[in-house]
Amino acid sequence: MRNKTIMRNFILIALTTIFLSAGAQQKRPNVIFILTDQWRASALAYAGNEVVKTPELDKFANAAVNFKNAVSVLPVCTPYRASLLTGRYPTTTGMFLNDVYLPEEELCMAEIYRQANYKTAYLGKWHLDAHGRFDNVDPSRRQGFDFWKGSECDHDYLNELYYENDNPDMKHWEGYSTNAISKEAQNFMEAHSKGDDSFLLFVSIGTPHFPHETAPKKYRQMYKKGKLKLPENVSDNMKERALKELQGYYAHCTATDKAIGDIIEKAKELGIYENSIIVFTSDHGEMMGAHGFKPWMKHQAYAESANIPFLISYPAMGANAGKTAKAAITTPDILPSLLTLCNIETPGSVEGYDLSNIIRQPDLEKDRAALYMNVCPFEIAFSDDEYRALKTSKYTYVKTPRGPSMLFNDIADPLQMNNLIKDSFYADVKKELDAKLKVELERIGETEEVKPRSYYLKKFGFEGKKELRDDYAIIDYNKVEVVVSPKKQIRHD
Repeated sequence: MRNKTIMRNFILIALTTIFLSAGAQQKRPNVIFILTDQWRASALAYAGNEVVKTPELDKFANAAVNFKNAVSVLPVCTPYRASLLTGRYPTTTGMFLNDVYLPEEELCMAEIYRQANYKTAYLGKWHLDAHGRFDNVDPSRRQGFDFWKGSECDHDYLNELYYENDNPDMKHWEGYSTNAISKEAQNFMEAHSKGDDSFLLFVSIGTPHFPHETAPKKYRQMYKKGKLKLPENVSDNMKERALKELQGYYAHCTATDKAIGDIIEKAKELGIYENSIIVFTSDHGEMMGAHGFKPWMKHQAYAESANIPFLISYPAMGANAGKTAKAAITTPDILPSLLTLCNIETPGSVEGYDLSNIIRQPDLEKDRAALYMNVCPFEIAFSDDEYRALKTSKYTYVKTPRGPSMLFNDIADPLQMNNLIKDSFYADVKKELDAKLKVELERIGETEEVKPRSYYLKKFGFEGKKELRDDYAIIDYNKVEVVVSPKKQIRHD
């Protein structure tokens, strides 16, 4: 660990030297990164959903580049967030479970931006600290974010906790936390809109993640059960439950849409919109009854779980507003792409691809493949197979330790109801995708064969380990599950 920390510090010093030697230059763009939780790609009106109402994001989509084939590198909260901040894969960092600590020696987004003289701020859910979901994330563990109003993980949207900067006292957002976090983001932008330094503002919103019944009443009333529609891939035994959850899920979506729209409008009002990169995305989706999986299930390689929205706007860059990029993108690709757009050198530790050229010209690399995975399914997904997967503009290909398991033509079969893995007509497609998967895995130091979860549990020191999480849950890494105390029945995922 000491050698890793020394190397990390060396990289930071080198970056500082580069930035200082660059001399006077035009002010770099602000970055406003808006991350939602569990918002699947299909639950947006601009994506073709005829039921959910998302007018603000529909408007933003007309002003942004829409990556319609974006996937979560590992569709669970903590692994996604670690990969986003580091630009690295879960098999490299060991961040493939929920509620594990992102090591201090990892070089992260805010540390890089801070070395480029950016002001850095974080609002909302963190979920990378592993010192207790209700405990303060100590300032020394905030990975380069200076301004802080956040918490480890709390989905009590009507009484959501947070800690402010260096104050160790627990506070609570006023009212519906999504609205309160949006207002705080607007306040931060206003306070920093006239300064000489650019800023990185990370807005981490917990909705539309369950509990769904806490969505504001006026939005729940917009979605009457009789008017909701379920896709054909929702199994019969899940329909009633999915309809019940969908009302609150869509209500959260519409409420969150308004909160995000307020942030974007504030940037315009302050005159910083033109020179700001604004991203809207999510850490993963949820199955909502599709293929027989429970409504709050993620983990899976299916589109409902793995496919996420990804909109990025940077008006000063050029005329690409409202264009759609068919090129697939995965989580580690985000950081290097943002750094390049901000004229900041990407550190060598980053494993993702720089896709800034596609953001500038959305028609490029339409057939590229994006790697995603689940290294070690846990809790309610414990019995599911670990997998490695590829997403392209046309196909989803999945491989488990037992070999190739799924192949879908996502254009002809967007609900992924026809598994083509044994169809001889697609033998060449399967062979081509398998070769691409091998290349991507070898590039990050993995083998083409999908290793069992036991390998990674042992490699990163989780094997046989048990840890207390707050006063209500114990993680048993030997079984990769969570034992919840009857004192507080909180779904720990």
